[in-house]
Amino acid sequence: MAGAITARPTPAGRADHAAPARYRRSGLERAKARTGLLLVTPAFLFVAVFVLIPVGFAVYLSFTNYPLIGPDHWTGLQNWVSVGQDATFVQSVLFTLEYTAIVTPAIFLVGYGLAVLVRRPRRGSTLLRTVFFLPYVVGLVTESFLLLLELQPGSGGVNAVLHGLHITNGQTAWLVHSNLALAAVCVLVVWFASGLTMVLLMAGMQGIPGDLLEAAAIDGASWLDTELRIRIPLLRRTIALTLIISVVGSFLAFNQFYILTQGGPGTSTDTVVMWIYQVAFVQLHLGKATAMSLILVVLVGFISFVQFFALRDRTA
Repeated sequence: MAGAITARPTPAGRADHAAPARYRRSGLERAKARTGLLLVTPAFLFVAVFVLIPVGFAVYLSFTNYPLIGPDHWTGLQNWVSVGQDATFVQSVLFTLEYTAIVTPAIFLVGYGLAVLVRRPRRGSTLLRTVFFLPYVVGLVTESFLLLLELQPGSGGVNAVLHGLHITNGQTAWLVHSNLALAAVCVLVVWFASGLTMVLLMAGMQGIPGDLLEAAAIDGASWLDTELRIRIPLLRRTIALTLIISVVGSFLAFNQFYILTQGGPGTSTDTVVMWIYQVAFVQLHLGKATAMSLILVVLVGFISFVQFFALRDRTA
């Protein structure tokens, strides 16, 4: 023949060539999926062992009269009904809300002021940062014991200073009166937690682009305008983080009240966690205490969600 006839590949032939490529891609994707599953398995097991299983066991306990020693018995909704009828639990929730409403704004305002003071690299700023953050490093338990000694009538340093200033007679029993005890604990907690808030806010402030601040200064913005219109809006996420940490920490308050007031006088300074402790390990009603704990978890989660929603970054 004059010329060879070249056969063109048919669509079926192209499909035959494309099929192995698809198989290779799908096999590669399956291998990636298996690798990803293998990598997340340790984290999933950790969450399952230390979160999911304990929460499930806690839900079970809330429907039983589980003792520390001996068999448990199913009681149904009895524990949940008794929680609703527990006046001390309701009072402890209200007291915890009051305590949270006092210390959360105070911690934020003091922490913000300290962050403004030390955010610029000037002479002595590093020393001030260390001094302001030191109470958080020392720990709340140690500081609670120190304050317990300093508030003693007649021998404590607080009464000695106030007596020297002719404000009191030096015999004030700070931890006997509920209002004075609450005030002392609030001052202690603000002093303790403001350092952490300062560090978080200072880190956020230092991440703000300097061009924005220079442009505001050129436009004649005052210091207050710069804080309210530039820094605070850009610190929305950091502010949300600090407030959520403060609120959760306040709702879980235990050490400072247990050391300083023991919930007294009476049960006037009992926080939610303190009353749960009393019910669980003093009255030995573990099922009822577990039901209270689950209510506390839901309450803290709801308040944190409301905070996160209210302070979310709407520009994202």
